[in-house]
Amino acid sequence: MGSYPQIMSTGLIDETKLKDALKSAIVEILEERKDLVREVLEEAFEDIALARAIEEGDQSGLVTREEVFSALERRN
Repeated sequence: MGSYPQIMSTGLIDETKLKDALKSAIVEILEERKDLVREVLEEAFEDIALARAIEEGDQSGLVTREEVFSALERRN
């Protein structure tokens, strides 16, 4: 973790040094935990897709239960 403890122990934190330390920490996390970053992005994209599907569903017309099951049967 490089100079993080030194920055925090001085009492006076220079804003530039704090920003640099934060940037370094973020870069380190991104490099070391690519799997976590990938998982977070995948979940975000899934949430966006679900929200769009819900919006499209709200704007489309209603169908009967029979129409739904008929469409499902045609797929099988």
